[in-house]
Amino acid sequence: MDLPQFALHAALEEHHWWFAGRRAILRVLLEELLPPDGTHLLIDVGCGTGGITAALSPAYRCIGIDPIPEAIAQAQRRFPTSTYRVGYAPKDVPEMREADGVLLMDVLEHLPDDFRVVSEILAAMKPGALLFLMAPADLSLWGQHDRGFNHERRYDLPRLRRLWQGLPVEELLASSCNTRLYPLAKAARALSRMMGRSWGGADTDLSLPPRPLNALLTRIFAREAKRLLGVLRGKARPYRRGISVFAVLRRGTGAIEPRNFPPDLPRDPTPWR
Repeated sequence: MDLPQFALHAALEEHHWWFAGRRAILRVLLEELLPPDGTHLLIDVGCGTGGITAALSPAYRCIGIDPIPEAIAQAQRRFPTSTYRVGYAPKDVPEMREADGVLLMDVLEHLPDDFRVVSEILAAMKPGALLFLMAPADLSLWGQHDRGFNHERRYDLPRLRRLWQGLPVEELLASSCNTRLYPLAKAARALSRMMGRSWGGADTDLSLPPRPLNALLTRIFAREAKRLLGVLRGKARPYRRGISVFAVLRRGTGAIEPRNFPPDLPRDPTPWR
């Protein structure tokens, strides 16, 4: 992301329905797998302006890392009691080998080589540690919002699963999410393409709705946590489509060699660029 997008994140991430709903879902899944007793170490990779790291810090030992110094400076200003670091994972996070969980929340879509980064992170994690992944979904939703955030791609579940195919990991959860609001997003993106502009600031679709509407959208999104928890427990089916995809992996005991972007996979699968 560029600096205007980081500034927009900092202004909205504590209250906007998308950020709030995402945090609510992540908390439910974390509580199921890593009880929030203050002992578990989480690494928030690509933490941006620090909202997730700060939200989880009361219940977990958290380290947020991001390569953009301006983003980390904003995070440290806004959340001075949380721990942040400028750098790249895993090489600048020696604590990665001690971590119980690693978060890659809406980071993959920014990476030119997502295969390399995911394999390097998994290689650095201890056996039994958990990797939480979230990324934007559905190529038909590509638009100015993705260009504004410098996205490389959007995902579907088969493309997401290619990242860990053949590696010693256990897939605990893989599902679409933000499904209940998908029809609204589909219509909004189609209209945005027709108008040739985004709905929000900094060439993105992010803007804070009126408080009652924002609260309603937060509840709609956050309530998907119940279904995703059911998928994690093997008692529900994954969502088949949504604005995002979500996965949870458990690191196995085998060795992992870093690998590069596969030559058979198009680097630019987005139809709306």
